[in-house]
Amino acid sequence: MLFIFDWDGTLIDSKAKITLSMQLAAQNMGWEPLEDHLIHNIIGLGLPEAIFRLYPHISDTERARLRDFYAANFIRLDQEKSSDFFPLVPETLASLRSQGHLLSIATGKSRKGLDRILGDLGMETYFDATRCADETASKPHPLMLEQLLAHFDVAPKDAVMIGDTEYDMEMARCINMPRIAVSYGAHHIDRLHPYDPELCLDQFDQLLEWHRIKSV
Repeated sequence: MLFIFDWDGTLIDSKAKITLSMQLAAQNMGWEPLEDHLIHNIIGLGLPEAIFRLYPHISDTERARLRDFYAANFIRLDQEKSSDFFPLVPETLASLRSQGHLLSIATGKSRKGLDRILGDLGMETYFDATRCADETASKPHPLMLEQLLAHFDVAPKDAVMIGDTEYDMEMARCINMPRIAVSYGAHHIDRLHPYDPELCLDQFDQLLEWHRIKSV
């Protein structure tokens, strides 16, 4: 089976760091920082799409400067203290790998950003394939899922998308791919229920029991 994971808010606890990085970027621009909940809402989108939703009326020049400030702030904060996996994520991923399943990432991060953190974690070759927002369409467009399915020659019914935002759920639903929500990420779980996930994970290793039952 092909397991496709979101990164931020699903595997990695980075919500606070993303939020602070965007708020610091606003300060760098001389603006009043946005409230936390507004930034939580755009986590999962590609950075250009996220900035446009937060600041739809700024100029292209301002948008580029804000993007550069955000990236610099995030890298600095990440170097001060790297983001941690959510509980039981490493163990669950290792178990899935040992069972011979395919593991992949579909993320709103840039290719440069994802490669950097995978390198820092020593996981450059851990996942069988990855797709980032700056090399395909940003969520909630399903293109990155379609590309992963084509890469592995897998049908949507033989894959599952695991994520913490409406964007993850929507892109999977668009192509009739099974989807699993996590309750501890950027979007409140009540926002994910309307997308009919097969399961809502309160703890990441519940994924193993779901697969065991599904395989019977």
